[in-house]
Amino acid sequence: MFRKRRGLASAAAVALAIGSVVFSSSVAHATPDQLRCNEPAGREFERAAPEQTGLDSARVADALQFAADRNRLNVQIFRHNCLIGEGPTNNTTDRVPWNVWSVTKSVVSLLAGIAWDQGKLDIDAPIDRYLPAGIGDPQHRAITVRDLLTETSGLRIGLVTEGITGVVPIDPFSAVQAMGVPFDNPPGTEFQYSQRNVDVLSYVIELAVGEPLQEFAQRELFDPLGIQRGDYYWAKDRSGHTYGYAHLMIPPVDLARLGMLTAEHGEWQGRQVVSREYLQKATTPSATNQCYGYLFWLGPGCAENPEFLPADTYSMSGLGLQHVFVIPSLDLMVVWTGVFGTHTTQGLSGILQYAGEVSHEFFRRLFAAFQDTPIPDPGPYVESPLRLDPSKYFDTDIALAVFGLGPDAYPGCSVLSCLNTPLAPPFSDEPPGCLLLACLGSDPRTPGIR
Repeated sequence: MFRKRRGLASAAAVALAIGSVVFSSSVAHATPDQLRCNEPAGREFERAAPEQTGLDSARVADALQFAADRNRLNVQIFRHNCLIGEGPTNNTTDRVPWNVWSVTKSVVSLLAGIAWDQGKLDIDAPIDRYLPAGIGDPQHRAITVRDLLTETSGLRIGLVTEGITGVVPIDPFSAVQAMGVPFDNPPGTEFQYSQRNVDVLSYVIELAVGEPLQEFAQRELFDPLGIQRGDYYWAKDRSGHTYGYAHLMIPPVDLARLGMLTAEHGEWQGRQVVSREYLQKATTPSATNQCYGYLFWLGPGCAENPEFLPADTYSMSGLGLQHVFVIPSLDLMVVWTGVFGTHTTQGLSGILQYAGEVSHEFFRRLFAAFQDTPIPDPGPYVESPLRLDPSKYFDTDIALAVFGLGPDAYPGCSVLSCLNTPLAPPFSDEPPGCLLLACLGSDPRTPGIR
């Protein structure tokens, strides 16, 4: 059922079939500022024609085709909570679990919020309150939960070398490994985008709530949204602890539910899953980075958010251009997954530096579809001078530490053993068909919506 905005009565349902759209007369006459869809009770989102939400169908189709041409394998456009546009390959990719990479960080933020709402996690507390005795020195244990949420732990980073051993995967115990990394800055003073920070946060949440992260996530976050345990795969390190920085493989239609939850201020079908208060904090710029809140990217020109988007824009962003874009002032959400797609003349360095090119050109086309254009055409994407520093992505000592070698190695932790914790063999965590990017195959143990 649709619901009207500003307390108006519910409108009739919309049925959408491939190649044709059938609307009841009452819905067809609803004006764009009246129409609003409910969160889905079953597997399918409620749908509307673009015109019902103030957009032109042909121009929306043009934006969707552009996205498909830029390696967007799944695209979903929502306005007023209604699904108004889908990519041409969505029928194939909707239900396939896909690695959303660092979008996983924002999901961990939601879990931190739920634990905070329940009084189990103190955002201002040092992680010393939650860590077992004997793990980490006093300086590392003084890092606060907020430092982890805002990426200001002060720990040295090497983005690729922090993450590559999770991709392989051979990490013995990621959170413990982080306790051996030296500080570049005092905690809370400088933003540095770290993978290990969020692995530590995931471990701290587990300790705070007293159960494995995925059990807590399923009951408190996924179940209320209708995301079933067999839908997704979320990788763990060899000690059995869930990665926080990446490696949640989830179907795009489920990812859209997580985005819709944030867009609806944490409410789902009348239930407050995560509090408005927490989401307000999570989408407020931190003291050290105006582009970043609690593991969410905030505002125009931040991460892959085009510079011409409204000021209240925020996003979940992952490697290879996995995104949930939320624009509250336009009541608009775009969710997409895929494999890069940037057009650039600068090779690999350009693909990494100019990642916003795809979203810039897509939103130009999408805003042109609005009957009342919200943003003047900003013109084509322009590449700024190339200034990418590859050295920031690598740190040899962090890589060696996984093997128990070098100055960053945590005592008693290597790929063979870690603090007397039983370690699973490498590659043993993945169910059949799940490898790096996606979960595919007909084996009944393979995650996916069936």
